[in-house]
Amino acid sequence: MSKCNDITCKALREKVATLLAYINYELDDLQQTKSAIAAQPPDELRTLVIKGALELKNQNSMEALKFFETARNMSSENNELIYNVALAQYRNKDYDKCMQNITEVIDNCSRKNPELCLERASAEKDLLQSVGNSLELKESALIETFNLKASIEYVLKNHDNAKEALEDMPFRREEELDPVTLMNHALMNFEKDPSDGLKKLNYLLENPPFPPETFANLLLLYAKHEYFDLAADVLAQNSDLTFSFISTEDYEYLETLIFQNASKEEAAKKFEEIGQRHLEKLKKITKSIKDAQIDKNNSDLQKSLKEYDQYLEKYIPVLMAQAKILWNEKDYDAVERILQNAQDYCSINDIWKLNMAHVMFVQEKYSEAVSFYESVYEKNVDSLLQLPAIVIANLCVSLIMINHNEKAEDIIK
Repeated sequence: MSKCNDITCKALREKVATLLAYINYELDDLQQTKSAIAAQPPDELRTLVIKGALELKNQNSMEALKFFETARNMSSENNELIYNVALAQYRNKDYDKCMQNITEVIDNCSRKNPELCLERASAEKDLLQSVGNSLELKESALIETFNLKASIEYVLKNHDNAKEALEDMPFRREEELDPVTLMNHALMNFEKDPSDGLKKLNYLLENPPFPPETFANLLLLYAKHEYFDLAADVLAQNSDLTFSFISTEDYEYLETLIFQNASKEEAAKKFEEIGQRHLEKLKKITKSIKDAQIDKNNSDLQKSLKEYDQYLEKYIPVLMAQAKILWNEKDYDAVERILQNAQDYCSINDIWKLNMAHVMFVQEKYSEAVSFYESVYEKNVDSLLQLPAIVIANLCVSLIMINHNEKAEDIIK
């Protein structure tokens, strides 16, 4: 057997170390991943990518972005590197820059791999030929990019655009779809076909590996549609997944949501307790925001604003779950009271505004209802079909009840 020279052996060792790093990363063994790249040249492209991935896994998306951008500058037209940058920007909620990079990936593919970017909008799916899951498709990063685009549109509540992003992917048969695409199809078409969405999510859960969000999404959808027994079954059958894929505070909320039928009163108290903890955190972050503004520390300000948004996203569902229990009991004064108590922290949130509007409307406080409904209406005036019909109906009724008939007529037209 011939011996390799020093340069060849060194290159081979580096490739093996990189492969070990990728394997350990996929196994979620982050410590071993770090060990595998510790001896690697720090400025090597593959080292930068792995370090960025580790930061992303540890929720340090700003740090991840630095590594990914450095790597991208070393290979500017590599779609996988551009996608990594876009993903970090998405985690930072920098959707405009993320969309710019998404467009760049798609444009690159249109030039280099036009066969993957054919127009499919008017074609019959039965007549389309699947592109399969080729190496060429993987290296194009198109699938990941369109999933990212769909996620942004979904977060921004542009649901039609989200579905369109999924449709614009290179065509594959359903059995060829990757887990992330399958999950997104389940979520983004859920209102149209709930049973198919639940079927897809259950399939993913039974056939790992699946996206980490699958478990929580399935439980939330069961709970949202009040399939509490089915949610309880999923929780019991997958107890080993609970703390791997759901944080302790999210689990506490989900458990209360799923088992609320056992005691509505106890559930309402539990939601209030969870909500108070979120409020305390929001108060602390609000102070950090004010301090950063006084000190003119833009870095700390951006970090605190991002943290505020994250905790508000957690708090709103808890608040609404508590309010719904009281709403079902027709205790509208109590609903109004708990929503008003959260006004300092939630007044910019559309879900909060709509629920304030609904509770004012049902109590025939039409002037107050109009102010909340109008705020949401004006924000969505260019895309009214995205709003639930009840919002427009209640706004018009409220306007008529306070003798603003002309304005109601304009809205109806």
